[in-house]
Amino acid sequence: MDQKPFVSEKTNQREFTLRAILLGLVMTIILGAANAYLGLRAGMTIAATYPAAVIGMALLKIMKGSILEENIARTVGSIGESVAAGAIFTIPAFLITGVWTKFNTISAYLQSTALMFVGGLLGILFVTFLRRIMVTDPELPFPESVAAAEIHKAGQKGSAGAKFLFQAMGVGALIYSLGVVQLFSASKEFIIKLGKIGSSFVRLGPSKEAGTVGTGGVVSVAGPGISPAYIGVGYIIGPRLASLNFAGGVLAWGLFAPLLMYFLGPQLVEKFYGPSVAMASVPWPDLISNVWKFIIRPIAVGGMLVGAGYTLFKMRKNLMTGIKRSIGDVKKAAGQTEVTSRVEKDLNIKLVLFLMTLTVVLMVFVYKLFIGSYVPAILAAVVMAIFGFFFAAVSGNLVGTIGSSNNPISGLTLSTLIIAGLLMVLIGARGTSGIIAVLGVASVVCVSSAVAGEMLQDLKVGHILGGTPWKMQVGDILGVLVASLVLYFPLMILHGAFTFGSKELPAPQAGLMATITQGIVGGEMAWPLVIVGMMMGFAFILVRVSSPMLVSVGMYLPLETTFAIFVGGMIKGILDRTTGRKKLNPAQKARVENVGVLLAAGLIAGEALTGLIRAAWKFFFLQGVVGKDIPIIFAHPSYILGIAVLVLIGLYLVAIPMKNAGAPDEPPPPSAVV
Repeated sequence: MDQKPFVSEKTNQREFTLRAILLGLVMTIILGAANAYLGLRAGMTIAATYPAAVIGMALLKIMKGSILEENIARTVGSIGESVAAGAIFTIPAFLITGVWTKFNTISAYLQSTALMFVGGLLGILFVTFLRRIMVTDPELPFPESVAAAEIHKAGQKGSAGAKFLFQAMGVGALIYSLGVVQLFSASKEFIIKLGKIGSSFVRLGPSKEAGTVGTGGVVSVAGPGISPAYIGVGYIIGPRLASLNFAGGVLAWGLFAPLLMYFLGPQLVEKFYGPSVAMASVPWPDLISNVWKFIIRPIAVGGMLVGAGYTLFKMRKNLMTGIKRSIGDVKKAAGQTEVTSRVEKDLNIKLVLFLMTLTVVLMVFVYKLFIGSYVPAILAAVVMAIFGFFFAAVSGNLVGTIGSSNNPISGLTLSTLIIAGLLMVLIGARGTSGIIAVLGVASVVCVSSAVAGEMLQDLKVGHILGGTPWKMQVGDILGVLVASLVLYFPLMILHGAFTFGSKELPAPQAGLMATITQGIVGGEMAWPLVIVGMMMGFAFILVRVSSPMLVSVGMYLPLETTFAIFVGGMIKGILDRTTGRKKLNPAQKARVENVGVLLAAGLIAGEALTGLIRAAWKFFFLQGVVGKDIPIIFAHPSYILGIAVLVLIGLYLVAIPMKNAGAPDEPPPPSAVV
């Protein structure tokens, strides 16, 4: 039997207020932009539910707000992260594939905004249609929703939590800023010689008469980036997952790069710089970077492709259960009657169905503008509607089972992309128009699935607390609208400052989508390299690597990124060992975990927001709007000082949580870690 809501349906409490909505909209922009930065840089995002809950509670407490206002603020505030997560997986792919040559145009803005808004709106409408069935399903435990609801119930913890979050945001912003002005070096590459061009060789046989192959070259090895965001990500995902990610970096830069540079070095030097150029005068960093981009990365794409498939395979039981349950949910939802109870009242179902239909019809014309022809546009809209609804339902069920943090959005999107690509090939939509159609469908489905999962998670929190569903749904529609209108600008600034797909902004998921789309529709793919990567992915599975996808993403990212994430994971491992050595009880461990997660989230948000400011400054400097770039302190800053900063971050993430473990007899807090 479903438990009674925390706030009775008969209680007339402030809920859908202007201050709650405005606070939520501000948070959705900030957290969405921060996650866009993080996803493009590190290849992963963090759930915004807990930071939004903590910030919303702290600020509304000052204004004497109610728990239902807090619920609305958190619901609206967290939806921007889902829009951003969906957008960064696909929209940069338009530029990486070359079908968009410019991003700072009115056309790019309108198209990006349309894809984000339509995807977000459909995700909300799909979940609205299924909400009553799914939130009351006893087989869906909603672990993260229950944890978030408990945090709201224990509202007195909100202020303390906000203190740690805001404090860490300041620390993250300060450290990142000091790195930008070069008080210390935030990165360091070590150049290692591999033999000598002109004299090094490998003999292809046991005798001296056997033929030889000229070898020699240079490889670079990076130290960990001094990045609060990367450290925070590693801390949150923990030592095991951080190690898997770093293993990919070790493979790319410790195996593939040395082998390729050793054997290709002589050919590369001769081809690009002539036969008489000395090793000392060769710009090796550029050569190494190109080898990584155009040889190692396609191998990583093959590994990611297998990894995404393996993730879906491992979740096959949950997926099949979700599919079966979704079909049943649709049937039940179609026959549900109108309710009068405040806590069960959704948006009018007839309005929802009308908006669904209208959106799909309008998308035909949008895709027509994208593609230039009605036949692929109609097919794209039909595929978008079918897969969008299907994956929204599946995503909702997965969130209900394992939480939004583990929702395999990239795998679901990749499935849509491959099917849409094959359909476009069948009707003859190849080249640029086919690529645009496939990416357009994938963008909407990706955003829709991400938003649907987050929305259902928030609706479950509201169900527990006694929130009004239709007010939460309207709030999230406003959140999606504002996020769609605004999040283009952080993407534009980041691309203008660093370029999607570059070492500074790898955008691994978008790179994967771009490569697969070009391979299927455009006929452009280094298939031998991708197949090598797929074989590597299968090898990972055979040796029981728990996440081949994460290893492959580690290959796709710069080594300094994966190394820093690994360091963050090791810091979390040290904290775990410390709590075990101190023999803390479960309640104390929960307090340590909560404080640690908030500090890590704060470090991420602090760097992300400051990084966006840095990117904006660089963007406007490059456009000639700002006369000078950000000044630097040292022309040759010390990396040793950077390592010292890294140590200080580690001490901060261990000492502060341990200091706030509390007394053994204190009751356990609601946990943000599930």
